[in-house]
Amino acid sequence: MKFYPSNVFIEPEAENYPLCKELINKFKFLNIPVFNFKDFNKLNNFEKTSREFYSFSKRSLIVGIKKSMKLECCKPSADYQFSLVTGCPGSCEYCYLQTNQSFKPFIKVYVNIEEIFNNIDKYINSSIPNITTFEISSSSDPIAVEHITGSVRKTIEFFSNKEFGRLRLVTKYSNIDNLLNINHNNHTKVRFSINSEYVIKNFEHNTDKIEDRIKAASLIYKSGYPLGFIIAPIMYYDNWEEEYRRLFEMLKNNIPDPYTKNISFELIQYRFTVKAKNIILERFPNTKLDMKEESRTKKWGPYGIYKFVYPKDTSIKLKEYISNLIIEYFPNSTIEYFT
Repeated sequence: MKFYPSNVFIEPEAENYPLCKELINKFKFLNIPVFNFKDFNKLNNFEKTSREFYSFSKRSLIVGIKKSMKLECCKPSADYQFSLVTGCPGSCEYCYLQTNQSFKPFIKVYVNIEEIFNNIDKYINSSIPNITTFEISSSSDPIAVEHITGSVRKTIEFFSNKEFGRLRLVTKYSNIDNLLNINHNNHTKVRFSINSEYVIKNFEHNTDKIEDRIKAASLIYKSGYPLGFIIAPIMYYDNWEEEYRRLFEMLKNNIPDPYTKNISFELIQYRFTVKAKNIILERFPNTKLDMKEESRTKKWGPYGIYKFVYPKDTSIKLKEYISNLIIEYFPNSTIEYFT
């Protein structure tokens, strides 16, 4: 699927950048209404309910500039994270962005790309001779709007020339045609977020089907990129073992020559916070997410907030079963972490 916004809002500072002008022309050609950012609240109307505001925001795209250039740590994925985009057109019920961007669920693309690149250079140069890794999917899914911005392609080409810099991204979308047949120099690792049929069907709204994600992963693999998969969130429910096995059978049947290159897996079990639970129930009152606090274990999170995780015996069962599937179907792959 390809996302196109119902409305576009332009921040005044963005108008000075070539990419902004390019985007405005593109939206006008597509007959998508373009407004000044000051009109966002006027069109949104603060009398909307929380669910209506969320729905309106998910159909809106804001064109702006990235002002803060201080990069945050992004362990265990990478050394740092930076954004080409914030927000996502997908509406995954469990997503941590439900809370991190609870008051700003719209999609915002940044047009000051060269300034972002110059800032990355500073971080890379400060760590030479060590290789510094960067994640661009912590606050968004940039592939979801790549057919609009082309920013990921530019970023991959930027990193292809960086001896001491590496890029990582993850996506639930298959809009990767723009990334094929370009010089990536093996400096960008592309990972696809995959999951069981139950999880995708019930919780990952407005994202691509698993078949499309795996097909895109195959094309990325054939193009020589380092490839990985994130299985997140791993959920414990009736019939979970059979469904996750079917997922790996599909993956094995579609990734060509899986033993010629190392493929990595990152495993993240489902967890939630009280704040996330409250927002999710407000936005998705009929959710099937299992958020029974009494059946979970409290774990102190890195940001000073308790999160509810599966009890230790369930967590071990998930880890061992998924790990054994990986060993069975992709014996030469690497499991980077389970959390």
